[in-house]
Amino acid sequence: MTLAVVLIILVIGSVVFHFLSPWTFTPLASNWSQIDDTINITFWVTGFVFVAVNLFLAYAVIKYRAKDGAKAVYEPENSKLETWLTIFTTVGVVAMLAPGLFVWAKFVDVPDNAIDVEAIGQQWHWSYRLPGADGEFGNADGRLITSANPFGLDADDPLGQDDILVNNAEVHLPLDVPVKLNLRSKDVLHNFTVAQFRVKMDMVPGMETHMWFTPTVVGRYEVLCEELCGVAHYTMRGAVIVEEQAAFDAWVARQPTFADTQAAVAGNAAVGAGQYAVCAACHGQQGEGQLALNAPKLAGQSPWYLKRQLQNYKGGLRGVHEDDVFGRQMAPMAATLVNDAAIDNVIAHIQSLPDNPAAKTIEGDVAAGAKNYAICAYCHGPDGQGYEHMNAPRVAGMTDWYIKSQLENFRNGVRGAHPGDFDGKQMGYMAKTLHNEKAVNDLIAYINSL
Repeated sequence: MTLAVVLIILVIGSVVFHFLSPWTFTPLASNWSQIDDTINITFWVTGFVFVAVNLFLAYAVIKYRAKDGAKAVYEPENSKLETWLTIFTTVGVVAMLAPGLFVWAKFVDVPDNAIDVEAIGQQWHWSYRLPGADGEFGNADGRLITSANPFGLDADDPLGQDDILVNNAEVHLPLDVPVKLNLRSKDVLHNFTVAQFRVKMDMVPGMETHMWFTPTVVGRYEVLCEELCGVAHYTMRGAVIVEEQAAFDAWVARQPTFADTQAAVAGNAAVGAGQYAVCAACHGQQGEGQLALNAPKLAGQSPWYLKRQLQNYKGGLRGVHEDDVFGRQMAPMAATLVNDAAIDNVIAHIQSLPDNPAAKTIEGDVAAGAKNYAICAYCHGPDGQGYEHMNAPRVAGMTDWYIKSQLENFRNGVRGAHPGDFDGKQMGYMAKTLHNEKAVNDLIAYINSL
C-alpha cells in the first residue's frame, strides 16, 4: 500500500512541477516554431504514458495486493491486451516521430534567398566569415592555417580575396533574412547552438555541415558549444547580434577582408619610439615595468596581445569598471594612440626592447602550483610561452604581481565583465578554478619557475 501511495505522489508531483516550474524554453527568436511544437508533442505523449503507467501500477498494487483467501492466476497470453498495447504504442511512436520528419524535411531545404555565413569553431573560440561583394566564399583548408592566416584561406583563390573575416566571437545578422550557417571546425567536434533559434548542428573536423534559420527578434543572443570539446568547453561562448538591415550593413563595412589582412603593414619601431615616451613614464624606458606605478612589464609580451588589449582599452572593453582603478588610468593613455598604425608602431618599438625576466615578488608552493597550472597549460603553453591561436598571452618571465592582480580581477568580475570581451569572460570562468589566495600564489610561484 505504501508503494502505491508513493507512486501516486510521484505522478502528482511531477505534473505539478512540469506546469509550475520556472525552467522552460527561452523565448523563440527564429522561424523554427515547429521545433517547439515537436517537443511539446513529445512531452504530451511521454507525459501521458508516464502518468498512465504509474497510475496503473498503483492501481494494480492496491487491487491485487495480498489478501486472505485471494489466489493469483497465471495468464501468460492475452491477445486482446497485446493488440491494444500494440495499437497504442504504434500511435504514440508515430505521434512523436512524424512531426520530426516534417521538420527535418524543411530543415534540409535551405531557401534560395538565404545569405551565407560561416561559423568556425576551435578550442575554445568562435570566428566567422562572410562572402564579399562577389557573393562567393573562397577556398579554405585547415592545412593553410597560420598565425597570419587563421582562417586557412587560399591566397591564390581570387574568390577569397574579398571574403569578410570576423576574428571575434561576436557576429551580426540581419533581421527577418534567412541565414544559411556553414559550419567548420579547426580541431575537434564542436556544436553551434543559440537556444533562442532552436536549431543546432555539429561541427565536424574535415568536413562542412550547415543549418539555416531566420532571425525574427532584434537582440543579443549567446552562442554555446553543446559538444564536449575539452577542458574549457563550458567557457566557449560567443554572441549573435540580430539587428535591422542598415545596422547590419554598417557592421559588415567595418570588418576587414582577407586582402586587407594580408596587406597589413608592419609597425615602424623608429616612429613608435617617440610615441612610446608617454608609456615609458610608467612602464619604464626598457618596458621593464614598475611596481610603484602599477605598470607591468611589456618587453617580451606577445605583440598580438598588446595590440588587442590597447584596442580593448580604446573600445571600452577594459578600464571602465569602477573597481578597476589602474585600468581606468590606462584607458585615457591608450586613447593617445589615435589609430591602429600608431598602436602597431608602439608595439614594434616594444618588441625591440630587451626581454629580461621580471623580478619575482610572490612566493608559493611550486609543486602545488604545477598541478594548478596543468589547466592553464592548455592555452598558455607548457612553458608559459603563450599561444596566439588560443588567444592566450605569454606568462613566463612576465610581472608576477600583475598576473596576480589580474587573476583577482577576473575572479571578482572586475575584468572580463564587458559583454564584448569574450576572451576576458572565458578567463573569468577559468580563474574561478583557483579557489583562494594560496592557490593563486602557488600557481604564480610555478609560473616564475618556467
